[in-house]
Amino acid sequence: MHRVLSKPVGSIALLCAALLVCGPLAAKEWLVPAEQGALQEILKDAQAGDILRLAPGDHSGPVEIEKAITLDGDQKARIIGNGTGSVITVHVPDVQILGLTLTGSGLSQETLDAGVKLTKKAHGAVVRNNTILDNLTGVDVHGAKNAIVSNNLIEGRRDLRMNERGNGIYVWNAPDLLAEHNTIRFGRDGVFVNTSHRDTFRYNHFEGLRFAIHYMHGNSGTIEGNTSKGNDIGYALMFSDRLTVRNNVSVGDRNHGLMLNYANRAVITGNQVSAGGEKCLFMYNANKNTVTDNSFEGCPIGVHFTAGSAKNAFQGNAFIGNKTQVKYVGSRMLDWSTGGKGNYWSDHAAFDMNGDGLADTAYRPNDLVDQVLWTQPSAKLLVGSPAVQLLRWTQSQFPALLPGGIVDNAPLMHPPVRPMPNSGVQG
Repeated sequence: MHRVLSKPVGSIALLCAALLVCGPLAAKEWLVPAEQGALQEILKDAQAGDILRLAPGDHSGPVEIEKAITLDGDQKARIIGNGTGSVITVHVPDVQILGLTLTGSGLSQETLDAGVKLTKKAHGAVVRNNTILDNLTGVDVHGAKNAIVSNNLIEGRRDLRMNERGNGIYVWNAPDLLAEHNTIRFGRDGVFVNTSHRDTFRYNHFEGLRFAIHYMHGNSGTIEGNTSKGNDIGYALMFSDRLTVRNNVSVGDRNHGLMLNYANRAVITGNQVSAGGEKCLFMYNANKNTVTDNSFEGCPIGVHFTAGSAKNAFQGNAFIGNKTQVKYVGSRMLDWSTGGKGNYWSDHAAFDMNGDGLADTAYRPNDLVDQVLWTQPSAKLLVGSPAVQLLRWTQSQFPALLPGGIVDNAPLMHPPVRPMPNSGVQG
C-alpha cells in the first residue's frame, strides 16, 4: 500500500510531493513541484537513497546536497542559480544528478563556480544526461574519487573573453574519473586536468575552445576516441607521465593537433590529425614516447620535433600532404623505423619491387638546405637557384654529406585506414 505525504512550503502546500513507501527500508520517491523553494524544503526531509523527481519547469537554486540522493529531471526540469556560487554542490558520496538543465552559476574564478561542483567527499558521484549552460565552469570535480561525468551537453559563457571563461570539466585530484560522451563548447578548455591520476576521457566532442583537453601533472590517464574541431590546440599534454592517447581526432585546430611538453613515456597511437593551422604534432622536451599508427595530414608542419626530445619511437604513422613533413633541428641521426617497419610519406617517390609493402629506398624528410632555411629564413630567396638545386642533388647522391636528422629506412608504400570515433552526446 502506498502513502502520499505532503510538505508545506511557506503558505503553499506541496500537494504534488508524493512519498511512495514500498517497505520499511525501501528508497522513497519524491515528486518535486516547480515552485520557489520547493526543492530545498524536500531536500531537508529526504534520506539517503531517496529519488527526487523534479516536475517540468524552473526550480530555484543554488542547491546543496548533503545526503546520498538522486536528482532526476527527466530532461524537462531546469535548476536556475542566483548568480553566485555553484548551481549544485555535492558534499557526500553516491549522489546522482540526472536529466537536468543547469544554469546561473557565479563568475568567481577563485571558487570555481560551476553548474555542478563535486567536492572532495563526493566520491562515486554520477553526473549524466544533463544540459549545463552559461555557467563559469561546467562540472568541477574537486577531489572526488571514482566520479562519472557522462553524456552531458556543456556550453560556457560566450559573452566572456576566452581567458575569462571557465573550463567545461575541471579536474583536481580526482583519481579514476570517467568522463565520456560529453559535448563541450565555448569554454576556455574543454577538459583541464590539474594533478590527477588514472582518469579516463573518452568519446567526447570539443568545439570553440582554447584546448580540447589540457593535461597538467597527471599520470597514467587515458584519452581515447575524442574529437577536437576548430580549437586553438586539440590535445595539450604537459608535465605528465605514462598517458595513453588513442584513436582521437583533431580537425582544423588552429595551432597544434597534438602537443607534448615535458610529457614522457606516453603511448600515442591511432590518432588522426588533419588541416591544422601550424603543426599536426609538436614535441618539446618529450622523451621515451611511442608514436605509432597515427595520421598527420594537411598541416604546414607534420611533426615539429625539438632537439630536447629523445628516445621516442615512430612507426606505422602516415604523413600525408604536409608542407613540411618533419621539422627537426638537431645533429643526431634518428631512425624512424622499428623492426623493419617505418612510416608512410606521401612525398616519397619510390618503388616496391618485391611487393612487401615497403619502399625499396630510405626516406629523409630533411636535408642541409632545410636546416639552413629554418635557422636563416631569409635564405628562402635562394631556394630555386641552381646552386641550391645542385647542393640537394649532391646530397641525394652522397648520403655522407647529409647532416644529422630523421631517416626512415623502411618507409611504407600505403597509409593505413582508420575509422572515425563516435564521440559526443549520444541519444
